Amino acid sequence: MTAIQVKRAFKYRFYPTDAQAAELSRTFGCVRKVYNMALAVRTEAWARQERVNYHQTSAMLTEWKKTEELAYLGEVSAVPLQQALRHLQSAFAGFFGKRAKYPRFKSRKKSRRSAEYTTSGFRFRDGQLTLAKMDRPLDIVWSRPLPEGASPSTVTVSQDS
Repeated sequence: MTAIQVKRAFKYRFYPTDAQAAELSRTFGCVRKVYNMALAVRTEAWARQERVNYHQTSAMLTEWKKTEELAYLGEVSAVPLQQALRHLQSAFAGFFGKRAKYPRFKSRKKSRRSAEYTTSGFRFRDGQLTLAKMDRPLDIVWSRPLPEGASPSTVTVSQDS
């Protein structure tokens, strides 16, 4: 008999230091910028009756980081930027599968400020979570403990007022 792995989501509040808050704010902005730039490229290609996939946008991200005006994209962790491209890919998959409308651009004011880190983008040890490009663990308020033996596979950080 094989063990069944169940994915569950847990929501915790944390209070970042000023340096961590600045880093997260930069990351949120870069995630939105990458998503919007990739959506613009894919929209232009769609108008020319072409398709652009995740791998092509990922290669474009590498090129964008090398340009002078977008060099700041290299200062934040690459993991949430890649995740933004994956989210855009799944948005297009929903559109082409006729399950959703055409993807929209993310707004600076209205959109939820969030970034998703996969296992390569964070370290979870002894109940402490350290995100990539941060020197200290986050000050998490543990409202309830994680189940025994559970380790997070992804961490989504979002900002609310």
